Amino acid sequence: MRCMINSIGGVALLLATQSAWSQSTLTLYGVADVFLQYQGNGSTHSIAGRSGGNSGSSFGLKGEEDLGNGLKAKFTLESGYNINNGTSFVDSSSLFYRQAWAGLTHADYGSLSFGRQYQPTFWAIYYTDPFRGDEALSPVAAAAVAVDRSTLATQAASGRTSNSIEYQSPVVGGFKLYTMYAFESTTAQPVAQSVGNLFDVAVTYTGGALFVGLAYQNQHAGSEALPGLPATLNLLGTERFTGAIAYRLGIVNLQANYTYNRSRDAAAGSLAAQLGASHPYSFAEVGATIQATVADTIGIAGIERSARGAHDSAEGIEVGIDHTMSKRTQIYARCGYIKNHGSSTVSWPAASVTELGSSQRLVALGLTHRF
Repeated sequence: MRCMINSIGGVALLLATQSAWSQSTLTLYGVADVFLQYQGNGSTHSIAGRSGGNSGSSFGLKGEEDLGNGLKAKFTLESGYNINNGTSFVDSSSLFYRQAWAGLTHADYGSLSFGRQYQPTFWAIYYTDPFRGDEALSPVAAAAVAVDRSTLATQAASGRTSNSIEYQSPVVGGFKLYTMYAFESTTAQPVAQSVGNLFDVAVTYTGGALFVGLAYQNQHAGSEALPGLPATLNLLGTERFTGAIAYRLGIVNLQANYTYNRSRDAAAGSLAAQLGASHPYSFAEVGATIQATVADTIGIAGIERSARGAHDSAEGIEVGIDHTMSKRTQIYARCGYIKNHGSSTVSWPAASVTELGSSQRLVALGLTHRF
């Protein structure tokens, strides 16, 4: 028995020594976010429990190892889920839908990473949205992923990309460079889709009260199988141009962003050409984040989305408040309105527009806990 105790003690000491030598860390983290939502959808309405209204419900592992001389190895694996029913978020076939990457980083030279990652364009716009690009309740996210008939073949930015290689520079004089190249990929949910290679580059500047982001993205052609169409839709190669700015005045952070999406011409006879689904479109957001008290943050945002060469547009407004109860727990409320014109179908995700020219109304109350 004494020999066994000594052996166990020796193994424990060896593991502790190796851990100290490599200076590695492993962190389990996550978010549990649930909310109750009322949504008016034209002449209909619904009440439902949903997930991720303030921050996407997720859990993940991240780790790093100090390799010496300023070099570190890092990785992140992050899964999204719906806490209201326990299902996977968006894609049940993808275990780590939100992030899955590994790479190297150096304090002086920046980082190089490989896998499923946030796009540079996402980082250019993220800090200028009062609702932080939330996939469930951010109005600018709703405008970005809308599926108007006239813009079906003009690809929308997804925010994340698989099979990607990304370089992020260190911050130099307030400037930071993000570049990404991604190889083609396919997904089965929420619809079967293939996307071509992608190039994305962004530059951000942070100095004092000012933040500025500029981004350019080039998405190669792909295809998508949408319900109701007679055949698979050819998605056209699409360029995206993004500009974003935020400026803090005391307790108020003023924010604005603009994105223009322009597709290649549809080939004659293709489904995209037959449907007239390749119109360019833009969306813009102006808003503010107000630190009303130490515990209370108010967000307000107005959005506008317009399809060029078509009479399809939408405008909307959203107001929200977050109340911090502890270091890990917040309660929040959201109230919003979107008005569509023509065949525009802008709506908060999970409720499709069923009546052309209809308005969307939203009220939500939720709880966020971080661990």
